[in-house]
Amino acid sequence: MTEVPLLSRSALDRAEELRSDTDALRAGWGDARLLRVNHRGQARLDGGELVLEPATVLGPEPVPGAVFLGRLDGRHLWGVRVPALTGDLGDLRFVGDRLDDSSAGLLTTAIAVLNWHDAAGYSPVDGAPTVPTLSGWSRHSTSTGQEEFPRTDPAVICLVHDGADRVLLARNGNWPERRFSVLAGFVEAGESLETCVAREIAEEVGLVVRDIRYLGSQPWPFPRSVMIGFSAVADPASPLTFADGEIVEAHWFGRDEVRAALAAGDWASPSDARLLVPGSVSIARGMLEAWAA
Repeated sequence: MTEVPLLSRSALDRAEELRSDTDALRAGWGDARLLRVNHRGQARLDGGELVLEPATVLGPEPVPGAVFLGRLDGRHLWGVRVPALTGDLGDLRFVGDRLDDSSAGLLTTAIAVLNWHDAAGYSPVDGAPTVPTLSGWSRHSTSTGQEEFPRTDPAVICLVHDGADRVLLARNGNWPERRFSVLAGFVEAGESLETCVAREIAEEVGLVVRDIRYLGSQPWPFPRSVMIGFSAVADPASPLTFADGEIVEAHWFGRDEVRAALAAGDWASPSDARLLVPGSVSIARGMLEAWAA
């Protein structure tokens, strides 16, 4: 990787020590700022910047359901899920490259933890309803007190190349034609990251890979993942097989063709080239840019 992935940028001080400090949170509430996020993961923008409201619009002190996100420039920052928003709305996947480091880290964190809350209303241990605690960073079972913390699902994403000037890119069956990316998959229980890389590549395209190397990582809060990037080498003479049904098409592309696709833009490009690549908010693009360079 030649650049830090866009969603890995963050100038946000998470101030974990304050999450259980009720007095400090109440004291900071009067000057705190609030980020509203709807169920589509969108937030309001003003001139390309996140709209942060006074937290006191919710009440005179921290309210249940709000999540303490951290501290920036001395002010406490909170996030809250809302059913609807109006105005100029921004989706992180499309505006992430326009946000500064602070806003990118703030919105990524808010979406990830709020998505977890949406899915964690009942204890996985006893099935009882849960309530948010620790200023939004845990939930307790109302039956047993069992504590659960925000869940992150690890997924590997791997750039497979031939050790020279070709890279393997694939198209998922849910994607329109000509939209390609590197291969990815979720880590299974009891599995190392490197083992997952080898398994996923074998399952998705039937290749045996070697020289697996870590490249970097990026949070991907859709709904609550972290993408862990690798590169690996495979033999382009080996046949491609699509065993698990996720991948419907894959090809080896030359470096010049990848460079041309990067220059043309992303999946939304009007180009009629046979290759379109992901946008800049995805770690996949950063991996391709580094390889192409």
